[in-house]
Amino acid sequence: MGGEARELAGYLAALAAWVAALAAAVLPQWRQSSYAGDAIITAVGLHEGLWMSCAAQSTGQVQCRLHDSLLSLEVHIQTSRALMVISLLLGFFGIIMSVMGMKCTKVGEEDPVTKSRIAVAGGVLFILSGLCTLAAVSLYATQVTYEFFRESTIPINARYEFGSALFVGWGAASLSMLGGSLLCCSCPAKERRGQQYHRQPQPSTAREYV
Repeated sequence: MGGEARELAGYLAALAAWVAALAAAVLPQWRQSSYAGDAIITAVGLHEGLWMSCAAQSTGQVQCRLHDSLLSLEVHIQTSRALMVISLLLGFFGIIMSVMGMKCTKVGEEDPVTKSRIAVAGGVLFILSGLCTLAAVSLYATQVTYEFFRESTIPINARYEFGSALFVGWGAASLSMLGGSLLCCSCPAKERRGQQYHRQPQPSTAREYV
């Protein structure tokens, strides 16, 4: 029962991480206008993400526009896009394999060893998915930090800082790696198969002499 509870907890954590990673990839708040400094020079807040950029006015109106060109985007945006897509694909296949390999499901019950190995493979996919999400978010955050602190004529309150999507991505990466690690802890039940070959009854050759 302990192994099933551990697998279920790992699966739920990884599933929540995949949903959070999907939300982080779609959200346009990867970086947002910084209001640091002495005065606010504009009443419009700018947000930029992997797929679109938005402008939020003080009246509450929000206008968004998709990035026009793929090739004209900066390298860190293209790289983060690719990593997030790979992360979501790995997480999707990890969800399918984990459902097939968990002990609480009835798929493949006749072969518990292969079933446990499938669960471990699903956990490995979740860990890889979390690493891709972590790399994408950290790369983007590094670029935002560099542009904020570099020498420039742009005032500080007109630069960009971390958006909420970055923190969602970091949380998703942590949950995904945690859930994958719990799934990888499910040990294959080698005993059931090993008993058929290694624990065969052996005839006793010893005789008692009186």
